[in-house]
Amino acid sequence: MTNDTAPKQYTPRDNSDSLTLSVIVPVHNEEENIGRLANEISDILLPFVPHEIIYVDDGSTDNSYQVLLDLTGSLTGFRALQHFSRKGQSAAIYSGVTAAKAPLIVTLDGDGQNDPADIPTLLETYYSHSKDDGRLMVAGWRKGRSDSWSKRVSSRIANAIRSSLLSDHTPDTGCGLKIFRREDFLCFPAFNHMHRFMPALMLRNGGRVKSVEVNHRPRIHGKSHYGILNRLWIGFADLLGVSWLNRRKIHVELIEICNSSDKPRSP
Repeated sequence: MTNDTAPKQYTPRDNSDSLTLSVIVPVHNEEENIGRLANEISDILLPFVPHEIIYVDDGSTDNSYQVLLDLTGSLTGFRALQHFSRKGQSAAIYSGVTAAKAPLIVTLDGDGQNDPADIPTLLETYYSHSKDDGRLMVAGWRKGRSDSWSKRVSSRIANAIRSSLLSDHTPDTGCGLKIFRREDFLCFPAFNHMHRFMPALMLRNGGRVKSVEVNHRPRIHGKSHYGILNRLWIGFADLLGVSWLNRRKIHVELIEICNSSDKPRSP
């Protein structure tokens, strides 16, 4: 990712000591969905967990900029970033996670189809299944999708191809609703369409992935930025690249047999 993906911050960064969760929402031309979804997230999380909400405007050409500015004065812990030009969903997520102040990250799509009411369930699942090292990704699984027949079929085909090549054991990598540690995400290689392969990258780095059924709502405003073409074919080269990375990951079994710093010094 190039330097021009660096976000412009509308609001200053505050002290992050008490934050538990950073919610990252990438948007492109979603002016009619921003306010409703942002308020839903705030209403659900405000009594539940210390958090911040970070919207990343990926070069929108509608009125998203002004809608985001208006929200900064009405929501607690709300931040907005802007790409100078459109760089894609993966770049927007990357910018949001990089700017985040909390150790745990939640991502969800900005079209309102992911239900923020599922975030507490994902968070509780993370805490109940993460081990001492915390290297766990909890991924949403949209079993009852509110999408067109063509979207459901194309996603099913893409998931089958991906699963056969990557063995990521994740039934719905396309679901935007996920929770993971910021430090684990920043160890992933950054490339376009990377968000489609986050479970596989988590497994490659020695982490674990658990899928949880989540609600999927109809889109109320706007139109999808993804169709059959970019679901099935545009990410195919990236799929081959991730498969190549997985086959070449380093496996090492290591123990430390001695350490001079542990020995007492001679008088």
